Amino acid sequence: MVDSVSEDVFLRANHRTFSGLAEDDQREWNGPFYFIQAADPQLGLMKAWREGDCDGGGDEWAEEVQLAGQAVEAVNQLSPRPRFMVLCGDLVHAMPGSPFKAGQERDLKGALRATHPSIPLVFVSGNHDLGNTPTPDSVEQYRHAWGDDYFSFWVGGVMCLVLNSQFFYDASACPDLKEAQEAWLEEQLQKASSSSSGAPGPKHLLVFQHIPLYLKSPEEEDDYFNLQTAVRKSLLDRFKRAGVKAVFSGHYHRNAGGRHNGLDMVVSSAIGCQLGEDTHGVRVVVVTEDDIIHRYYSLEELGGRGMDEDMRKLLQA
Repeated sequence: MVDSVSEDVFLRANHRTFSGLAEDDQREWNGPFYFIQAADPQLGLMKAWREGDCDGGGDEWAEEVQLAGQAVEAVNQLSPRPRFMVLCGDLVHAMPGSPFKAGQERDLKGALRATHPSIPLVFVSGNHDLGNTPTPDSVEQYRHAWGDDYFSFWVGGVMCLVLNSQFFYDASACPDLKEAQEAWLEEQLQKASSSSSGAPGPKHLLVFQHIPLYLKSPEEEDDYFNLQTAVRKSLLDRFKRAGVKAVFSGHYHRNAGGRHNGLDMVVSSAIGCQLGEDTHGVRVVVVTEDDIIHRYYSLEELGGRGMDEDMRKLLQA
């Protein structure tokens, strides 16, 4: 049986905030730091993809468990350790209702429990976690397993928003939940862009969501791997007005992204199944007073030699 203490590391996102990374304790800028962005461990996809049965497959996931463990081992040996590690969705491949889902979630948690206790794990919901068309039941199941599907947290003066991008994609089965996130998001963006009671605003504002706003250009055509044009442009406008510095996503299983009017759209490839020419890996993100600098590393690179010297030097500024 899993004890409640070890299970709590997966349920720190609660009441729209994150235990240990709350605004009251983390509002002040204390100098440069870094975090790890990962995406799509997606236990069960690799065999399903090879066999061409992504809808009905997913009955084996030992490869992804090994890769998730390799990612944890690589991150644990970094010095100094990252302030947090965020997994940007599609934690497992099995959709809600699949007979494989419980086993995949159990084994992913087994691999992630080896993460050093000083590194908080931040979870972002993906389409395979909630279903392409989420329902109140599928959202509740996700919350029970991984914590809130949207919330805010603060790290060293930087405000971070975790969003449920399935509500942007297709909320036809849960319109009330979509509206609740919309109201909450607007409140958070307003809060970030205005200082109250003389308190300074955040040093930076970052967003984490599974589906990218776009892959290469805000003007690109609608695709399975991006958000629809009208939704995309609305979010870009709102994020820009609020001062969002970067949006971090996964979903594409390839590295992509771009920069538009000062807002960085970062699309990271997967810990798990690769759909392009990239390697299994994670992204190191350094946050300085003026900028967000990031670099994708293969799991072998990060585990073998750690961060590059130029990235480490940024932490000493």
